[in-house]
Amino acid sequence: METVHVKIADMAVKKDQGILVTFGLGSCIGIAIYDQNSKVAGLAHILLDDSSKFKRPGSKDVNPAKFANTAIPYLMEQMFALNAKKSNMAAQIAGGASLFNFQNESGNVGYRNIEAVRAELKKRGIKIISEDVGGNCGRTMRLFVDTGEVKISTVGKGAVKK
Repeated sequence: METVHVKIADMAVKKDQGILVTFGLGSCIGIAIYDQNSKVAGLAHILLDDSSKFKRPGSKDVNPAKFANTAIPYLMEQMFALNAKKSNMAAQIAGGASLFNFQNESGNVGYRNIEAVRAELKKRGIKIISEDVGGNCGRTMRLFVDTGEVKISTVGKGAVKK
């Protein structure tokens, strides 16, 4: 069974079988979207909440997988290309930890990422069926394409089926 590694600010889609996995979810969010009827799975590892906050003047290219507001619609488009249907999609999310104790705005990156992902999924009509977010531990997220099952491994706690 093929395993596809999704890096930071990256995404992947697969149909029928395989595993999509992403490591190092600290303040980042892993977004697993699955269509149970077509067995199409997508996984994104977003770094930040909103591309408009970070776009530099004159910059043309933005990595769509990097931000919640661009990764989710792009991931859905990739899934549609494999015959997924929006009405059959459900999401699971993990990450958004606060790994450092800063007393300024940058210390809330994980929280902002969680809220942005929730809002974007709601805006797109995708229901979140499980989440493992917040806290202060890193996570690994595995999405099994044949079943849609998601397993989250939390540093120091092992794997949990979602």
